[in-house]
Amino acid sequence: MTAATTTTPVATATTAPAKGGAASRLAARAGGGAVRVFLVLAALFWLLPTLGLLLSSFLSPTDLNAAGWWQAFTAPARLTAANYANLLSNETITGSLLSTVAITVPATLLVLVLGALAGYAFAWLEFPGRDWLFLVVVGLLVVPVQVALIPVSELFGAVGLFETTAGVVLFHVAFGLPFAVFLLRNFFAEIPRELLEAARLDGAGELRLFARVVLPLGGPAIASLGIFQFLWVWNDMLVALVFADSAHPPVTVALQQQVRQFGNNIDVLAPGAFLSMAVPLVVFFAFQRQFVSGVMAGAVK
Repeated sequence: MTAATTTTPVATATTAPAKGGAASRLAARAGGGAVRVFLVLAALFWLLPTLGLLLSSFLSPTDLNAAGWWQAFTAPARLTAANYANLLSNETITGSLLSTVAITVPATLLVLVLGALAGYAFAWLEFPGRDWLFLVVVGLLVVPVQVALIPVSELFGAVGLFETTAGVVLFHVAFGLPFAVFLLRNFFAEIPRELLEAARLDGAGELRLFARVVLPLGGPAIASLGIFQFLWVWNDMLVALVFADSAHPPVTVALQQQVRQFGNNIDVLAPGAFLSMAVPLVVFFAFQRQFVSGVMAGAVK
């Protein structure tokens, strides 16, 4: 008796080649290249007014009125630095730059310090009415600046802060703090609780914990907030026009006054406007890495 041996055929699974693999890769590469070209063109188009202002600041008023700023490419010999010499000799513009620095730096530093302290308190300290108070801070985000101009003007006039640098700084700090507290509180709340408890077990108090643990971890968010606050205060014109000292106005108001008094004073307006624009650009690019880190950290969390 012979045992019948049955063999079971083994099915070999073969993976079918992906349809259109080469075509898909080619389309992806072409699409990526097209996106890069589009982004480069969009960036150049966005920078075109800045480039025009820069070249205009190096042209004399006669040449600029005759052929426009694009003649800098066809006749580069006409470029001159005399406009910047005129700018430096204009005491109104140079004094306004110092006034702008005197307003912007304190307003930015105060918002960063007070916002970081308040954000840490709302995130990790327990006190009565904390959540309700934070809701009030969030509600202040929707209050427009224009609503407060008249009542704050009356208040500053009563206490002697109207048309003073301190008044402008306080106004910017008051309207910058709600966003600062909201941003930093949400960022600090994502810090692991175990890390803070370990620091407390090691004997760290709240101030030391804030300085040694929370601030280093919140560096990207604080840098992003600092850039936003600096740009907002430096480029502000409405608050400065209402509250600043008319004898020593910030650069935005000083340039506006130059336009009103000397409409064709382009040899001062062009370099002054570019200089007022260049300072925020330098600040942004100097802290660009921290800004991107803060935005990405907030997006991930």
